[in-house]
Amino acid sequence: MTTDSELSHSMVHYLLTIHKLKEGRGFARVTDIAKDLELTKGSVSTAINNLKKRDLVKEEDECKFLVLTDRGHDEVHRILSSRTLLFYFLRDFVGVSEEIASRDSCLMEHLMSPETGQKFFAFMKDLSCSCEQMEKENIPGHFNFKTTLDLCRFESVTEFVDQQTGDSPLHK
Repeated sequence: MTTDSELSHSMVHYLLTIHKLKEGRGFARVTDIAKDLELTKGSVSTAINNLKKRDLVKEEDECKFLVLTDRGHDEVHRILSSRTLLFYFLRDFVGVSEEIASRDSCLMEHLMSPETGQKFFAFMKDLSCSCEQMEKENIPGHFNFKTTLDLCRFESVTEFVDQQTGDSPLHK
């Protein structure tokens, strides 16, 4: 069951597509979104109106291009951060294949609350950075959790979230 403030899986895909198109082409139109998501323009228009009501998307007055509001942009970065953390956790710590990690992180990304995302970042950073330090110091008997996501370079979860770009967890 979802509340009005929660985003559905499809809503997330609309937001990410607008973000991707805006970053890649400089603009996003209903036509472009429909083509990218392989949907009809009518379906996209209905979904966009719903996102507008939630103050996540707006139209630029002069050209009618779609842009994310500040709230929408923050939501996209939070979702991308969740997806990135989930992808690397599933692939590097749990040991599932890259394909499954990519699919499952996409399915779970929008379900993670901001609080859980912050705690998850701290947990993964503590685990990977302490293991990295123990390995450097050649301390025997430690668990060997290795990930290619360098969380040690981030001072805070906010810095990590702000640096998320693209629509793939592979962007670090």
